[in-house]
Amino acid sequence: MRVTAVQHVPFEGPAVIGDVVRERGLEVDVVRMDQGMTLPPARSMDALVVMGGPMGAFDDVDHPHLRAERELLAECARAGTPVLGVCLGAQLLAASLGGRVYRGPVPEVGIGTVQLTDDGARDPVLGVAGPELAVLHWHQDTFELPDGATLLASSPQYRHQAFRVGSAYGLQFHVEIDAAALEEASPYLPPDVVIDPVAASDVANCGRHVLRRWVDDLLGRPLTGWAER
Repeated sequence: MRVTAVQHVPFEGPAVIGDVVRERGLEVDVVRMDQGMTLPPARSMDALVVMGGPMGAFDDVDHPHLRAERELLAECARAGTPVLGVCLGAQLLAASLGGRVYRGPVPEVGIGTVQLTDDGARDPVLGVAGPELAVLHWHQDTFELPDGATLLASSPQYRHQAFRVGSAYGLQFHVEIDAAALEEASPYLPPDVVIDPVAASDVANCGRHVLRRWVDDLLGRPLTGWAER
């Protein structure tokens, strides 16, 4: 079984997602859109991950591949292929299924939390985290939920932080950035934002548990508790 990960910029790769996928005995194929690689067809994918990036979900003029990504996400989601959209990936997923993506009032950047909704607390992947999940925020764009989506998490600034449609998850926030990924991304953060490496490590550790459950869910394995496995 192979997981296809779509990457848009050099400093936002799969990071912990890739680590967990390989830990679970799967392969990761990284498709570098910033290097002109071509998206594989949906029928070739066992699971699809779409990462973040500074572009908008409809910046097709400067990034023509975004249209193809939205089409791929819609095809995978409708076919029941497991999907994980992170930040821009969540916006692209929402857009691909008919949700409006738009600029929010203020940036949300830095270490923070999201609060799980009642549906989020019952979700097989996010629910084990408890009522609150430590995350890294890095966005200003946001989205409306597409038809049929279930809201899983919110924050005080942005209500739509995580959702699920069938086998597809959209996470507006990051849980995959470890110390190495943070070092690569830090030069691109706003100059007034400083990320505490210890807090970022806590986010990554929490993210590993969530991501292990996502991989186990797509593999059809039993999902156990929060303990290391």
